[in-house]
Amino acid sequence: MSNEKALVIFSGGQDSTTCLLQAIEQYGAAQVEAITFYYGQRHAVELERARWIAQDLQIRQTELDLSLMQHITHNALMDSQAEIKTADNGLPTTFVDGRNALFLLYAAIYAKSQGIRHIITGVCETDFSGYPDCRDVFVKSMNVTLNLAMDYAFQIHTPLMYLSKAQTWALADQLGRLNYVREHTHTCYQGVVGGCGSCPSCVLREKGLAEYLAGRQAGAQ
Repeated sequence: MSNEKALVIFSGGQDSTTCLLQAIEQYGAAQVEAITFYYGQRHAVELERARWIAQDLQIRQTELDLSLMQHITHNALMDSQAEIKTADNGLPTTFVDGRNALFLLYAAIYAKSQGIRHIITGVCETDFSGYPDCRDVFVKSMNVTLNLAMDYAFQIHTPLMYLSKAQTWALADQLGRLNYVREHTHTCYQGVVGGCGSCPSCVLREKGLAEYLAGRQAGAQ
């Protein structure tokens, strides 16, 4: 285990929970913290999941209110009346302009105040919804920007960047936490506990799980 500390950007969803579990294994629970953001998301039930998981894993969690974003941008992830679909520009209507940039910025500000250099985020450009701020090139650019802005040697880690959703489930299984992630995380954009089964996030999650379980069963035969 590393003697350094790590901060996980933590939503209570499948990806960030898997990252949190991996960080605990790598750094040790006493060296890991979580930071969670409220920004007016329609699936705010994920915040309840995040609190429960952090408490269950005995991880220090900091919550920040970024709901001011509601005053300067509009999208289906923050408007329960808006339709979740692919817009004319090719981006899903759930894309929140600047969200991951803000998350990384505020996470970095907090991390520096706590003497933490490692920031972990569960973004991925393999199985994703086309969000430009989930790309590796964006994260690397933010890493450089934050280091320059604060004169501090941050290291942003993206352990899921090139994993398919099935491979992310496989990682949870390798950590011995497949059922934990399956039962305690929330992904549904509609905010339906247990998932609506039809929104893009639910479809991606369940498709990946089915692919992984089918592959695992085939490998066991």
